[in-house]
Amino acid sequence: MKSEIGPALRLPLLAAGFVALALGVGAGLARMGWPHALPDARLAAWHGELMIAGFFGTAISLERAVALAARWAYAAPLAAALGALVLVAALPLAAMLLFVAASLVLVAASLAIFQRQRALFTFVPALGAACWTTGNLLWFVGSGTSAATPWWIGFLVLTIAGERLELSRFLPPSPLARRAFAVIVAAILAALLLAFAFPRTGAAAQAAGLLAMALWLARQDIARRTVHERGLTRFIAVCLLSGYAWLGAGAAILLADGFLPLIAARDAGLHAILVGFVFSMVFGHAPIIFPAVTRAAMPYHWSFYIPLVLLQASLAIRIAGDFSEVDDWRRLGGMVNAAALALFVLGTVAAVVRGKLAARGKPAEGPA
Repeated sequence: MKSEIGPALRLPLLAAGFVALALGVGAGLARMGWPHALPDARLAAWHGELMIAGFFGTAISLERAVALAARWAYAAPLAAALGALVLVAALPLAAMLLFVAASLVLVAASLAIFQRQRALFTFVPALGAACWTTGNLLWFVGSGTSAATPWWIGFLVLTIAGERLELSRFLPPSPLARRAFAVIVAAILAALLLAFAFPRTGAAAQAAGLLAMALWLARQDIARRTVHERGLTRFIAVCLLSGYAWLGAGAAILLADGFLPLIAARDAGLHAILVGFVFSMVFGHAPIIFPAVTRAAMPYHWSFYIPLVLLQASLAIRIAGDFSEVDDWRRLGGMVNAAALALFVLGTVAAVVRGKLAARGKPAEGPA
């Protein structure tokens, strides 16, 4: 039974996701040695879990529930948000169960959308949701986040890639390009499975698949043309293209076994993808997705570029610190990363306020 849930009930879920984001960022800063980054130092152990399962799990599940317009699908963002809050309350086992439940509901919601519209671009996000489930299960059974992280990356990359393939309908890829996209997705999934038996080979194969995906997106995405436009259209294109560059850079770094623990390139490669690629995409999609979820206008303003530029610069500093083994550069890059995300959130709120003020200032419209 379909039943729409209004913004008044969606906003608490979105707010809980942003709480997970804030705590996840604080956990990352605490790991780098920044004092007073967290209200409880024990939360530093849950940096990746809060960011991926807590924030992205909630945000992506909420977006999927809105798209499906089915009340039951909101169980996914609710469980993910509760999982983050329970994790903060130092109940990791309960949090793991909630995240597994959230990902299973997301798989069901994604498959329901695929049933409505059978297409590659609706099937790939369902595969991404299945990757999130697998990563959560690996974490739950005690394999550790090192085993779960490649699957979580698969979740985010395949979700984003599927959405970009959907939008490519405005400039459809050739049949050959679509087949290449399907082959790349299959290669990424095969690499994840291969890593169970051959960790090094599987990690390298996944990195190669991610690099191929970055090249495909950079070549096929309509952003290559819209970057020459103005205003919001150009801003989104800049976000997308910079994200693809970071995905390619991170994948190239991870080709040197960076997925495996205790490898020097691991921090650089993972954050190039999870910060550079994923958050560039978040910045670019926010002016579209946020109004769809909240029904609040988010008019473009030139200041949208400020957190984007800070994100790129801070990540470059952080990665330079990784390779040069200069901790002060890493710590500085991490702090400016956090500042960029904080400015993004503040800028989003400011844009919504501007939209509401502008709407109130409009003259009443007569009947059409």
